[in-house]
Amino acid sequence: MSVQSLLAAAALLACTAAGAAPPKPWPVPANEAARPIEAPHYGDALFQFFQDRYFTSITTLMASQHFGRVAPHDDEAELLRGGMLLSYGLHQEAGEIFSGLLDKGTAAPVRDRAWFYLAKIRYQRGLLAEAEDAVARVGRDLPRALEEDRLLLQSNLLMARGDYAGAAALLENVDKQSPIGQYARFNLGVAQIKSGEEDKGVKLLEALGRAPAPDEEMRALRDKANLALGFAALQGGKPDEARNALQRVRLQGMQSNKALLGFGWAAAELKEPRLALVPWLELAGRDPSDAAVLEARIAIPYAYAELGAFGEATEQYNSAIAAYDGEALRLDESVAALRSGTLLEGLIERNPGEEMGWFWSIRELPQMPHASHLTQVLAGHEFQEAFKNWRDLRFLDRNLKDWDDKLGVFGDMLDNRRRAYAERLPAVQAQARTVNLQALQQRRDAVAGEVERAVREQDPQAFANARDRELLGVIEGVQQGLKDVSDAAEAERIRERARLVSGALTWRLAQEYPARSWEATKDMKIIDAELALAREREAAVARAQVEEPARHEAFAKRIAELGARIKALMPRVAALSEDERREVQEIAVAELGRQKERLATYSQQARFAVAQMYDRATSAPQKKDDDAPAQ
Repeated sequence: MSVQSLLAAAALLACTAAGAAPPKPWPVPANEAARPIEAPHYGDALFQFFQDRYFTSITTLMASQHFGRVAPHDDEAELLRGGMLLSYGLHQEAGEIFSGLLDKGTAAPVRDRAWFYLAKIRYQRGLLAEAEDAVARVGRDLPRALEEDRLLLQSNLLMARGDYAGAAALLENVDKQSPIGQYARFNLGVAQIKSGEEDKGVKLLEALGRAPAPDEEMRALRDKANLALGFAALQGGKPDEARNALQRVRLQGMQSNKALLGFGWAAAELKEPRLALVPWLELAGRDPSDAAVLEARIAIPYAYAELGAFGEATEQYNSAIAAYDGEALRLDESVAALRSGTLLEGLIERNPGEEMGWFWSIRELPQMPHASHLTQVLAGHEFQEAFKNWRDLRFLDRNLKDWDDKLGVFGDMLDNRRRAYAERLPAVQAQARTVNLQALQQRRDAVAGEVERAVREQDPQAFANARDRELLGVIEGVQQGLKDVSDAAEAERIRERARLVSGALTWRLAQEYPARSWEATKDMKIIDAELALAREREAAVARAQVEEPARHEAFAKRIAELGARIKALMPRVAALSEDERREVQEIAVAELGRQKERLATYSQQARFAVAQMYDRATSAPQKKDDDAPAQ
């Protein structure tokens, strides 16, 4: 691997580490956490989103948007939908959403975050030109943390098209004390070296390579810095500086194999083959699937040859050839396992995900003949993206089958609803016929006229209750019966008592008149409301007899249409899933094929070296025979 390619790869790895736990593509606007959710349906979509159930969230959200249930969060809901489309890699659709919101005059902070996440997804998908277009649209209203992340993203885009000077100038603006400041310093150092400012870049990487590291992430970054320094020094013909940098790389870190290999070559450059053997022999005992280990197997006999130990060198070359042949056979076994589907099905089985989406990751590896071969395969961006697509297609296939089953249930529910309607309609019609609303309205009008008269004439007796009317009848009967009393004194006594009772009753009715008239007026309003409700129900029953059958037919048509769409989509999704599965397998097989080609190259070099050793061994005695007569 050349130093230039190593530095570029190291910069990419640093960026990947910086984004190892990225924020969700578009959670909510920055002030949403402090803002109450006024639309329950929008809140339901957010709940599903933060539970990492992205498919449920987006389908729920889109249904709520269709029925207009997310106001006043329409813009936030659209941004959330765009973010989830981004999580599925649908950057074009998300871009259309963000552009539409921009045309509507969306607030600048919302707009800037939208374009930033769009640029990030496009970069991850390898769409560099589109990512640059999106990041160029980001204004000055990003939160500080995202602004620094934007600078890193933009610098990576510049380096991807070879503008290392521009990337270095951009990274100068990152706060070195920020959480991503160390990654920015690393990328800045790489950019400076590749842009020709080697002294500045080396100085920066040197400081980073010697800095204290509080956690594993920073220790890994420090190892990368020292590794980049070491190989840059090797390319510059400075083996002493290369050794000083490479010996700071941890022996058990992720970069240790490359560091051991480079340390050996630095010793070889210094004409110290014995010293070069120390790291190379250590490296040769490690996992043979690593390219550095394979190179060490052929570097060891080279060092022995430099020491003049040609016999040992020949033996080591033959050992390397045997190791390469054995590794080639193991690669063939891994390729066979890949083509059989063991890897892909095992990855799905051991890493179940509730739903598809951006943040699903591989945590456990399946049982494979030689799992170490998967390192380079799984680390590849192309494999990761293709595998996500295949996994999402599998999810869609299962989801379509589930929807197809649910449509059958909906059909059964519709049949039950039709039967219930047919069974209940006659009873409802019969009950409706027992109520004569016109007669009730006439009675109401008569009572209302009497109440209006009593109020207008202030007639307390009009509001007398049944007991009062009974008393009034008794008093009137007594007054009529006085005509039959012959005793004048007794008649006068009874008349006086009746007058007193009548006066008391009239006084009480007058006292209770305001309350009773108010009650009567209120009762009339209740009667009016009940009559109105009865008329509404009568109209609803009439409408239902027309609309309900039509609604049943509309539901049946909708179920049939959806069923036809689902059945049309199922074979398409199944075919796409199969194509993507083959694509994922071919990507993995191609990576193993490259490893096998590398093995073949090393094996050829070793065989050529062995031939040279044998040639040297056979030609040396012949030279002595030719010289014998001269002696």
